[in-house]
Amino acid sequence: MSFLRSFNILVVSDEADKLYRIFDLIGINFKKPQSSRDFKSFTYYDIAFLDIDSDGWEKRLYELKQYMPVIAFGKSDINKAVEAMKLGATDFLIKPLKNDQILSIFEKFKNYPKVEIPGLIGISKIMEEVCCGIKKAALTDSNVLITGESGTGKELVARAIHNLSDRKNNQFVVINCSAIPDTLLESELFGFERGAFTGATYTKKGLIEWAHGGTVFFDEIGDVSPLFQTKILRVIQEGEFIKIGGSHPVKVDVRIIAATNQDLIKACKEGRFREDLYYRLNVIHIELPPLRNRKEDIPILTEFFIKKHASKRKDLSVKGITEEALESLMNYSFPGNVRELENIIERAIAFTESSEITVKDLPSYVLKPHSSKKSTFPSNLKEAIESYEKELIWQALQKSKGNISKAAELLGIHRQQLQRILKRFKIAV
Repeated sequence: MSFLRSFNILVVSDEADKLYRIFDLIGINFKKPQSSRDFKSFTYYDIAFLDIDSDGWEKRLYELKQYMPVIAFGKSDINKAVEAMKLGATDFLIKPLKNDQILSIFEKFKNYPKVEIPGLIGISKIMEEVCCGIKKAALTDSNVLITGESGTGKELVARAIHNLSDRKNNQFVVINCSAIPDTLLESELFGFERGAFTGATYTKKGLIEWAHGGTVFFDEIGDVSPLFQTKILRVIQEGEFIKIGGSHPVKVDVRIIAATNQDLIKACKEGRFREDLYYRLNVIHIELPPLRNRKEDIPILTEFFIKKHASKRKDLSVKGITEEALESLMNYSFPGNVRELENIIERAIAFTESSEITVKDLPSYVLKPHSSKKSTFPSNLKEAIESYEKELIWQALQKSKGNISKAAELLGIHRQQLQRILKRFKIAV
């Protein structure tokens, strides 16, 4: 039997050799630890088998479950089995272990990452490492720096860290760094006291104070001004700030997560970013890969986005994508990453005339020269004009965020005319 991927397996048992023999007999392509470092680093492993007929198994289970699925096994003992499942074991097997039991376990996990993070889609090894990093970051209160190209899902990762941490019941406050001008900086971040300036007729809480006990997410931290850097560095170092018009510091307990698509090390060398702030933020570093580096995730992401947006079509049930169309997506470089893939799928659902997304439903820039002429080149002038017309309409709808009047204005036509075109193409807005 051949599996889609090999496994790095941790066996915690005096009977480890027996399990390794079973793995070999049933055709599991597995790897044993090769060095003492492998034994110490839980990030090395994909799955653990834990013998609960040994002392201290409860503590070991709690440790292991943070990093990988844990299969508990032991003698027939209903109380221990229930306790193991409550403590976080993924499954429980009774000794003596049988080949078909072990095989069924690996069938469950062969296509899935070892740590599942809600909302983060991917089966690639590189995304497994990202998921593991998220899980580890959630166990601490240290600051986190998330880097990666635009559209890779940096805010999604930040939210996952917050939701898996002890702060999950408190606020997650997003601060779009590039959207706050220096003139409003202190007011927005720290708030002000009543009477601090003309028009301050009330006391205002700043964004930092709203996040007390929770998490502050500084999005696009690489775009901030020197003044912004100075102000947030004080909050990180001292855990306090002073409101505009205030006379005493306000203590605040926040966890800082920052994200950027820029090279902050280069920015530090060029004097555009404070080195002390960089090191304060970069305690834990998570780098998100571009979609072109994890193309094996495209099919599962495509399926997810089809399910997410299919309900927007009221006249047609879109359930999938043709192999030819999926191949075109697999061959595309996705400069806009996951966000661009979602946009392409949403657009295709809006334009398709069948229950499956086909090549002709994809934007022309996605299609590669090596695709067949039949699928990439219109068969006649009418088809070519319709394809171009659809693409222009879609771009206008995207820019106007679905507002038909604004889209019509961008296209230089009347609103009623655009409505007729949308009806003709069966595009739901």
